[in-house]
Amino acid sequence: MATAVETPHFIRTIEWDMMDKSKFVPLSMLSSFTIRCVLHPLSVIRTRIQVQRHDQVYKGLADAWSKIYRYEGVPGLYRGFWVSTFQVASGVLYISTYEGVRHALATNGVDNARAKSLAAGGCASLVSQTAVVPFDVLSQHLMVLGVAGHGSSDRKVILNPLGLTLDPSRSRFQVTVDIARRIYARDGLPGFYRGYVASLCAYVPNSALWWTFYHLYQEKLFAVFPSWVSQLFIQCVAGTLGGFTSTLLTNPLDIVRARLQVQGLDSMSKTFHILWTEERLRIFTKGLSARMVQSCFFSFTIILGYETIKRVCINDEYREYVRW
Repeated sequence: MATAVETPHFIRTIEWDMMDKSKFVPLSMLSSFTIRCVLHPLSVIRTRIQVQRHDQVYKGLADAWSKIYRYEGVPGLYRGFWVSTFQVASGVLYISTYEGVRHALATNGVDNARAKSLAAGGCASLVSQTAVVPFDVLSQHLMVLGVAGHGSSDRKVILNPLGLTLDPSRSRFQVTVDIARRIYARDGLPGFYRGYVASLCAYVPNSALWWTFYHLYQEKLFAVFPSWVSQLFIQCVAGTLGGFTSTLLTNPLDIVRARLQVQGLDSMSKTFHILWTEERLRIFTKGLSARMVQSCFFSFTIILGYETIKRVCINDEYREYVRW
C-alpha cells in the first residue's frame, strides 16, 4: 500500500506508484502540447519585452499584444512555436523526475510534503533544463526575429542581435537553420547552451518554490474550504497562487536568462550590471505582467491537466478513494 492516504476515506495526493504509467505518459504529453498551444503568445510577448531596452518598442502586455497582432498577425504571436513543441518531451521528463524523486524520498522516510516538493521540483527543473535549453535558445531567437520598431519611422529598434529578417520565400525550417548557423558561427556549440547556468538559476528555484507553495497553499485551502468543495478546484487554485508567488520572487533571474540567451552576453554578472544600469529597480517589474499572466494561466491549466490525468490513470484499487 502507498503512504499517501492522508485521511481514512480519501487520497489527497496521488503518488507515482498508484498510477498506470502507460496511460500517464501519453496523456501528459497531450496535455503539455495543448497548454503550449494556448499560452505560446504570452511567451513571445514576455521574451520581446524582456530583451528590449526600456520601452523602445512595447509599453507593456496590452501594447505588445496589439502591435504584434497589428503588424505581424497571428503568425507573429506564434513565432518560434514549432521549435518549442520539442519541449513537450522535456515536460514528460520533468514530471517523471518530479514524481520519481518524491517517491524516492518517501521510500527513504521523508514524509513532509513541502520538503519533498522543494527537492523534487528543483531536481525536475535541473533535468528538464539540461535537455531543453538548445530548443529554448532557438525558439527565443525566432520569437524576436526581424522586429524593428513595428512601423515606426523614427525608431529603428532591432531586438534580434543576429540581424536576421523575415523572408517569406523561406520555410520555417530554413529560417531556423539560418539562426542555428549564425549562433554556431558566433559562439560554436556552446552558443546553444548560452544562458544554461542562468536558466538553472531562474528555473530551478522557480520550480522548487512553485511546488512548495502549491502544497503549502493546498494545506491552507483544505483547512479553509468546507469538505463539499471540489478537491480538484482547490488544487487548481493552489497551483495558481503558487505560480503567482514563485513568479514574483524570481522575475529578475528570468530577465537575465532571456538577455543572455538572445543577446549573447558574456556572463550573468555582466548581464545583471547592464540591466541595472538600464532599468534600475524596473528589473523587478520588466515583463512581469506578461510573465505573471502566463504563469497564472499555466499554473491553473497545468494543475487541472496534471491532477485530472492522475485521477484518470490511477490504479483500480485506489479509484474509490479519489475525490474530484
